[in-house]
Amino acid sequence: MSRSSMARVAAAAASGALVVAGVTVGVGLGAGTASAAGTCNQSSQASKNDISTWGITHNYSKTVSAVQASAGTEITYTTVVSTTGIGNPYVNTINDIPPAGFGAPVKATVTAYQVGIPTGQHESVVTPTQNGNGWKVTDTGWFVNSSNPVTLKMTYKIPSNASIGSQITSGGVGVAGTVGVSNEMPNLTACFTVRVPNPGEVTTGSLDLAGLGSADGQLSSTGSVSDVLGDTITRVLQNGS
Repeated sequence: MSRSSMARVAAAAASGALVVAGVTVGVGLGAGTASAAGTCNQSSQASKNDISTWGITHNYSKTVSAVQASAGTEITYTTVVSTTGIGNPYVNTINDIPPAGFGAPVKATVTAYQVGIPTGQHESVVTPTQNGNGWKVTDTGWFVNSSNPVTLKMTYKIPSNASIGSQITSGGVGVAGTVGVSNEMPNLTACFTVRVPNPGEVTTGSLDLAGLGSADGQLSSTGSVSDVLGDTITRVLQNGS
C-alpha cells in the first residue's frame, strides 16, 4: 500500500477513534461556558493621588492574558505601574497574588527603564519569592515616570482539576518603593473562564501521557486532529512492515 493510501486509511481510523472516544472535531470545541456579563473582568485598574504622591497620580493595572483558557495550560498576569505628571518615583517591590490553588510561577519578567546601551525599556527575567499568599519580585529601584512604566508579567500553570465553566479570579497586587509608591490593592484583580481544551491541547496532552514528544503532538498545518493521529498511525504501520 502506498504512503498516501496508508495516510488516508489511518486518518479515517483516527477520526473514527475520536468520535468513539466522545471527542468531536468541529466549530465550537474550544468554547467554554459563557460568563455572565460583567462578572468576570479580564483586567482592572486603580489610581492613587493624595498628599503622599506629591501631586503625581500613580496608576496601576492588572490583566490576565486570556478571556478563556483550559486547565493544565499556562496563563500570564500583567501588572503595570505608571504615573502621570512630573516626577519619577522608584518601585522596589511588586507582589502578585494569583488565584487560590495556583502553584509557583513558571516564569516572571520585568520590563523597566534601564540606563545602558541602549538606554530605554528592557525586559529581564526575574526570580519571584513567596510572600504570604503571593509572589514578589524586588529590585534596588525601578525608575518610573510618565513615559516609562514598570511592567511585571507572572506566568502560572492552571491547575489540571479546574472545572470547565468556572470563573477564576486572581488576588490583588501590592507595590512598595519610594515615598507615595507603597500601595496594597486587594481589588486589583483579573478573571478568566475555564473552557474545554481545544483539539491541539487535547492531542498534545494525550500524546505526552503516551510518552511521545511535543513535536508529535502538534496540529498539522490544516489544523486537523485526524491528520496528526493519522500520520502517527502511518508511521507505526510503516515501522511494522
